[in-house]
Amino acid sequence: MTHVEHVIGGSGVRLALRASGPVGAPPILFLHGWAQSSAVWQRQLDGPLSRDFRLFAADLRGHGDSDAPESGYDRIDWAADVRAMIEHIGAPVVLVGWSYGGLVVTDYLCEFGTGSVAGIMYVGAITEIGRGRAGGRTGPAVRQALPDALSPDPDVAGPALRSFAVGMYSAGLTIRPTPLVQGLLDAALRVPAAVRAALFRRDVASADVLAKIDVPTVVLHGRADAVVEPSVAEYTAGLVPGAETRWLDGVGHLPFLERPAEFERALRGLLERTASR
Repeated sequence: MTHVEHVIGGSGVRLALRASGPVGAPPILFLHGWAQSSAVWQRQLDGPLSRDFRLFAADLRGHGDSDAPESGYDRIDWAADVRAMIEHIGAPVVLVGWSYGGLVVTDYLCEFGTGSVAGIMYVGAITEIGRGRAGGRTGPAVRQALPDALSPDPDVAGPALRSFAVGMYSAGLTIRPTPLVQGLLDAALRVPAAVRAALFRRDVASADVLAKIDVPTVVLHGRADAVVEPSVAEYTAGLVPGAETRWLDGVGHLPFLERPAEFERALRGLLERTASR
């Protein structure tokens, strides 16, 4: 059964963590993307993974049930937040960063390295941000949503965020699962507009950080992703020594929802690699 725990992160921010699975089992920490929440991982928290692993899904600062301070949306505070979560978990973790969560994982690695990390999975993830950054290239779903999705006026932001939520799914799907799209939209609208905008006001290069990763790493990406360009996965995997690349044909930005069995099989494979080290 899933329950919520709380952690004090960087600058005293209170962070919410959903937890499930047997205490003492190998831990996995899931980090969500821009303008989302830990709820995106509910399929994993309630599913077969929770029988074998201790699962934690964070609400990043400014999102979900975590505090939303006016500042602190930079590398130092993201890294401090993840460090606090890992210390709370109390064991080396496998970090799973989806979308913007991949950048947060990389922020943590830049500041604290891999000493408390058993393995890493980048899922439809950016690892850089800023104009011209190869590790942060976005697709048409982002370009169509911005700048309206950053507006404080819900009448302006709402349609743009709905378009973004729909665009997360593969373009090959003729019917989107309406309740899931609504859940993505609801999560986005809960995030203050100032926070939605702050996450884009960064310019971060990460090539040197990625090149120093020395734990098992999987880069998993949908070939039909319209939010983060597939070329970003190629960039990240090309820099991380020994990284395994997993491509999912016909899958958009939500592989853990569109193809949960394949996603979880890849994650279990990563856990097997970490256990054998």
